[in-house]
Amino acid sequence: MTGANTAVVDTTVRARRSLPSRIAARASGGAMRVVLVLVGLFWLMPTVGLLISSLRDRSDIAATGWWKVFSHPAQLTFDSYSNLLSNDKVTHSLLTTALITVPATLLVVIIGALAGYAFAWLEFPGRDWWFMVVVGLLVVPVQVALVPVAKLFNAVGIFETTPGVVLFHTAFGLPFAIFLLRNFFAEIPRELLEAARLDGAGEVRLFTRVILPLGGPAIASLGIFQFLWVWNDMLIALIFADSGNPPITVALQQQVRQFGSNIDILAPGAFLSMIVPLAVFFAFQRQFVSGVMAGAVK
Repeated sequence: MTGANTAVVDTTVRARRSLPSRIAARASGGAMRVVLVLVGLFWLMPTVGLLISSLRDRSDIAATGWWKVFSHPAQLTFDSYSNLLSNDKVTHSLLTTALITVPATLLVVIIGALAGYAFAWLEFPGRDWWFMVVVGLLVVPVQVALVPVAKLFNAVGIFETTPGVVLFHTAFGLPFAIFLLRNFFAEIPRELLEAARLDGAGEVRLFTRVILPLGGPAIASLGIFQFLWVWNDMLIALIFADSGNPPITVALQQQVRQFGSNIDILAPGAFLSMIVPLAVFFAFQRQFVSGVMAGAVK
């Protein structure tokens, strides 16, 4: 009787399962993995095409598609990258992009971590109200501040300068940084902080020895988000950066405007502009996944 009852219960449970759940259960094997691999390859196809185009001559690009390289591998050459490195405007734009992205990322991470710790564990007047203001700033679009900030930067003499672009990215990156890190720091057990205080740790030592090591995944995730946003930005750079020494996104746009057929410069430049943030992401991939999953399960 026990075996019969178990069989009846299993049949009832299977009958109650919805059709999508049954389809998902059956498709979770090898067939689904093959489909996901095909989708991934299809998603990477534009990147592969850009890489192959950056390794072909201008005449070959104009004559045939990039997939022809598989039947004519002799078309591959590094001449396009040689032309890119000989273009001072593009190489200087890569340096300018790094000079904007690295300080803007570090400032957001450092200030956001300090403010997030303060909002999470320090008591000061109006703490909750100030945090509500920070949350409210998350919904303010960048386009609203373009004209007022441009007038302010022009008045103080930092319009069309690298420090001006860094300040703009830092200001608009801080609300999200404070919101993210405050919520992560608030999940640290209070007993751990109290034990550190009993051992004589002050606020500075508590922040550097306890909060920062435990908040590494969230800080890494924030750094990746900020780096990708600043490196790939074009709107802010187009308005606030120096037109004579612009970041890589604006430099490539100027190449399109001035030399529409200059594909031997555009293709490798675009690939280098894309590969740098990809390298940063893959370098901190483990910390990024941990930071995204943090707080999902208590």
